Amino acid sequence: MKTIGIDLGTTTISAAVLDCGRNAVLESRTVPNDSFMETGRPWERIQDAGRIVEKAVCLLDELLRDYPDAAAIGLTGQMHGILYADGGGNRLSPLYTWQDRRCAQKDADGRTFTEWLRTRCGAAVPAGYGLGTHAWLHREGGIPEGAASLCTAADYLGMALTGRTRPLLHTSMAASLGFFRADTGRFRTDLLEELGLDPGILPEVTDGPAALGHYRGRPVAAALGDNQASFLGAAGYGGEDVLVNVGTGGQISVASDHYAEIEGIETRPLTGGRFLLVGASLCGGRAYAVLERFFRSYLAAAGCGEEEQYAVMGKLAEAAERKNRAKPAGETGFPREGAGAEGANASGAGLKVCTAFCGSRTDPDLRGSMTGLTEDNFTPENLIYGMLFGIAEELYQMYERVRRETGLRARTVAASGSGVRKNPALRHILEDLFGVPLRLTECVEEAACGAALNAAELVVGEAPGKKTETAGGNKDAVS
Repeated sequence: MKTIGIDLGTTTISAAVLDCGRNAVLESRTVPNDSFMETGRPWERIQDAGRIVEKAVCLLDELLRDYPDAAAIGLTGQMHGILYADGGGNRLSPLYTWQDRRCAQKDADGRTFTEWLRTRCGAAVPAGYGLGTHAWLHREGGIPEGAASLCTAADYLGMALTGRTRPLLHTSMAASLGFFRADTGRFRTDLLEELGLDPGILPEVTDGPAALGHYRGRPVAAALGDNQASFLGAAGYGGEDVLVNVGTGGQISVASDHYAEIEGIETRPLTGGRFLLVGASLCGGRAYAVLERFFRSYLAAAGCGEEEQYAVMGKLAEAAERKNRAKPAGETGFPREGAGAEGANASGAGLKVCTAFCGSRTDPDLRGSMTGLTEDNFTPENLIYGMLFGIAEELYQMYERVRRETGLRARTVAASGSGVRKNPALRHILEDLFGVPLRLTECVEEAACGAALNAAELVVGEAPGKKTETAGGNKDAVS
């Protein structure tokens, strides 16, 4: 049996065809997601949801032509962001993405809207989370007239494919919007009402594999959050790996059979009654892109053109690693194998980079920094390596919080995302910090693969501990 998974990422839209019998990816394809819309306000990050759906449907149709025996379609995509639809399921707004920072803007009293929400009703809803954005738009009169429901981009794609008029969200997506209790699988409607928000705009929620309807005769599964889908694509349903993803952002994900509350860590629904303990760095791999842009702009100013510098940066990072590893222990700031927290306090011969350029989930005002600079260690290679170490260290410290609170330990580290795949030095750093073997996930498009795996549950049976359900929307339609 074959299934197809579609992943609506922030910068790309990807698809994977999964041979479920062999658990093998037959093909994956990726196209750019060039749907960002300019608003003139740098803190706004919105995308054209109609264009996203158009590109996704085109990609899906191509794969259905090439794999006509595909039995089901799975969906996933960027979490947290929202768009609005009317009572007929028609889109009324752009997609307010997870990168949107309107809730982090400060008012005349120097307080962000996120801080106001926490003070007003005790809700910890980071900037970029959909229901926080919804509350901000409500205050500013920005909710479109006729809005009857809200959902994520992947959920709207599901509506467009099947003709549903109201969204149905898997708990992994619903939890990403904020004002949601992962332990009960329900929205905090009491808090929304306290803020004057109508709970009637909320989507329906399911905690099991659910068919939204059909597209070209094939069942379409309710979308999983991209974090959960990536974990399934990397580790499977019974996986006990720790998943490290470094892409546009950065995440550390640890599967748990039990709900837990840990400061700075989100507990997200997975599948089969399990949870993911997730730490997210807002900048992640984008910090490395910022450094590449710095080098490229200098070369352009020096009259040397403006060519991409990632290849050169990779060589310099590996050179710095070889040089410092050749030094005796104690003479370098690099961690040694299995050093863990003890070796996580310096890098690049003492040059340390904090990559929290965009703040953190718990401290939006936090910013990046460089410390330990000397006239000897301030070199391009140490700066590049220090940046990679900073990316890894931020994620490792989140894992340490999980380990201390739960006792869960990494047996292996599954690594995904272009930042890890393209940087051998970053992979070595992660192995050293965690002190366990690191393996790259076999499928480059882990989230799309996980979505395809989830779709198979609609055809072959039930996911562990959960019942498959069908929830309306039986016509094939794309709007």
